[in-house]
Amino acid sequence: MARITYISPAGVKTTVEAEDGSTVMQTALRNNVDGIVGECGGNALCATCHVYVDEAQFAGLGPIVDFEEELLDCTSSPRKDTSRLSCQIPVTGAVDGLIVRLPETQE
Repeated sequence: MARITYISPAGVKTTVEAEDGSTVMQTALRNNVDGIVGECGGNALCATCHVYVDEAQFAGLGPIVDFEEELLDCTSSPRKDTSRLSCQIPVTGAVDGLIVRLPETQE
């Protein structure tokens, strides 16, 4: 299990336990974290699970694949250097302590 902290645009922190094998998006939805929509169910088709990963942790997540790269250019909130789709971040022991900030809007 890994602990993930979601920070809302207002600065409210929600830290939850995440199951290995799930994703950062699935974990948010299971724990009723406001700010993650996930309209496509985690199939990387909608970009409504956009997050900003903590800078110090971003490089450790692995590369962004082409389809995620394209979707990140279509997010409703501005893309930043640390933008990722939370449906594409698998939960493993390597993400324990992950901090993600939620954008102002997903739609």
